[in-house]
Amino acid sequence: MNDTKLYMGTGRDLSEVSPLPEDRDQLSSDKPCIQVRLLETTDVHSNLLPFDYYADNCETSFGLARTAKLIKAARAEAENCLLLDNGDFLQGTPLSDLTAQPDSGWQGPHPAVTAMNYLSYDAAGIGNHEFNFGLDWLRDALADADFPVTCANAVTEQAEDVTADKTLLPPYLLLDRQMVDDRGDLHDLRIGIIALLPPQITTWDHFHLQGRLTARDIIEAARAWVPRIRAEGADIVVALAHSGIDGQDFYPMKENVALALGELPGIDAILAGHTHEVFPGPGTADMGGANANRGTLNGTPAVMAGFRGSHLGVLDLYLQRGSSGWTVAAHRSEARPVIAPGGADPAPPDETLKELLWPAHQHTLNLIRKPLGKTTVPLHSYLALVRNDPATQLVSRAQAAALARMVDGTPDAELPILSANAPFKTGGRGGPKYFTEIPPGDFRLRNAADLYAFPNTLCGLRLTGAQLRDWLERAAACFNRIGPVEDDQPLINPRMPGHNFDVIDGLTYLIDLSQPARFDDKGRVIDPAAHRIADLCHAGQPIDEEQVFLLATNSFRAHGGGPYPQLPKESFAISSRQPIRDIVAQYVQDTTTPEMTAQPIWRFAAPPGATAVFDTGPGIRRYADELAALGATDLGDTSAGFARLRLPLGGPTTHSLANPGGAAYVTP
Repeated sequence: MNDTKLYMGTGRDLSEVSPLPEDRDQLSSDKPCIQVRLLETTDVHSNLLPFDYYADNCETSFGLARTAKLIKAARAEAENCLLLDNGDFLQGTPLSDLTAQPDSGWQGPHPAVTAMNYLSYDAAGIGNHEFNFGLDWLRDALADADFPVTCANAVTEQAEDVTADKTLLPPYLLLDRQMVDDRGDLHDLRIGIIALLPPQITTWDHFHLQGRLTARDIIEAARAWVPRIRAEGADIVVALAHSGIDGQDFYPMKENVALALGELPGIDAILAGHTHEVFPGPGTADMGGANANRGTLNGTPAVMAGFRGSHLGVLDLYLQRGSSGWTVAAHRSEARPVIAPGGADPAPPDETLKELLWPAHQHTLNLIRKPLGKTTVPLHSYLALVRNDPATQLVSRAQAAALARMVDGTPDAELPILSANAPFKTGGRGGPKYFTEIPPGDFRLRNAADLYAFPNTLCGLRLTGAQLRDWLERAAACFNRIGPVEDDQPLINPRMPGHNFDVIDGLTYLIDLSQPARFDDKGRVIDPAAHRIADLCHAGQPIDEEQVFLLATNSFRAHGGGPYPQLPKESFAISSRQPIRDIVAQYVQDTTTPEMTAQPIWRFAAPPGATAVFDTGPGIRRYADELAALGATDLGDTSAGFARLRLPLGGPTTHSLANPGGAAYVTP
């Protein structure tokens, strides 16, 4: 085949519109070739319009309405296209989490389904967040889909043989398509689609799924079902893997196994997701088995398209027929960004899609603009990982007040009530705009949703002092170890997302950064002798390791979400059905003057003179007094657009924890 031209029945020189694959030398010039283009969206999280419902203003950098323009362009470049979604499309913004709920007054289909129907998706898998509102809600939402939805390892009745399982959705799809080759001839192709999701769904949404759904290991399910798909005539098999790329060793029921899927025979392409990363992209080229230059995972063509509609995955498979049928002779993988490198203007939104979603959008605005109360101080998450944070503590207080009401009149009411919460929007993969910022003034429903964006419900746990110490040691894995000499050491462990940094209101303690972490980001013990939590006190007294406390936390945490352990049934005093977002909204509405300032809970300890660098949103520059209270030095912006701060962590200067605008750093 010619090195510079692939004629797909139109006589076009496709190298002008779509670069040829790196491995095109594998193509045989005397055989016809079919270019099959797989287009992937993943982890859209109902970011459909270029609008930030939390800030109540237009957002310019993401959203499926913008991705739609990339989809249109990618379809125009190739004759044979399939548009596939890899899950987590039904949850994530007030458009889905408020409007698309039965009690909101909205009468139409789920807005995400409306958008996907308009864009003519060929198929979709489901992600873990599709279960956040229960199975009945999920079935109702999918009933309006014009595209088939599949999942192989979400099981309603488990059998001894995997292929005899009764699954929630069809375990695989066979899409029969007529496709044109480079010579203009038509061929009937059967494309197998298998979708897989993290088996941790039964932990993360235990409340909804207990007794109704189990989950198979991803690799176990794929190994059983792929031969069945092949036996039913699939020419190629595409895995919609709602699972990320993790270079660490495989083990059963592992969450992120896209690399391990690449080793399974019979899978021709992997569309990955779940971790909100981009592949091919930065940070994956040097990971064992993941080749970002070739766009492969253990040799299998792959792509992962970020999240919130930030990218469109474009995976071209070049098929040629041999003695065993059609095989992938060459491929090309690309994650196309909505915003091109260099910060150019983003892809314009699809106007027709905007019009289709306008009624649901307006309904959402009417809901989120409901005033609940007032805040006299700014509530933001720019510094939530380095100080006692007013916004984080507001949620904690609301949880504690709700739990006290729930246990009133029971023996558990005699226990000291504590409350654990973490900041949800702390930049990271979400970028330099992914922070909460609520100015003083009216506190509205959108602000409550911003402070608590997930549909978790409230739980009350009976925990000992020793268990609370363990909880905090796990949270402290958020930080790197800080040495005594080196300047500008990075403070945050990049493998630990900020939403796993739990702070326990009702205790006081130090986080000693001179010590190594006891746990890794997955909650595994890595240094049994290490202890970062020091001076742990309750009511001003050292904590009794045997004393029992009542901890208000969310359902995700209580059932083992993040690096935290799954607790036995007897630890649960309360498992409520009330979403914490609603608890926060009610707390602000019912409290005449809700406490909005931070109280002293925790502080860093570090070697004398130690400093560290911390990246946050550039919006922090609007709060010069808070930077001054930290003793922070502004080092300018990073290449990714974050504001980089130098923070003093140790030495003779001690910042008072009683100052709600600042953090506290002490000499150990």
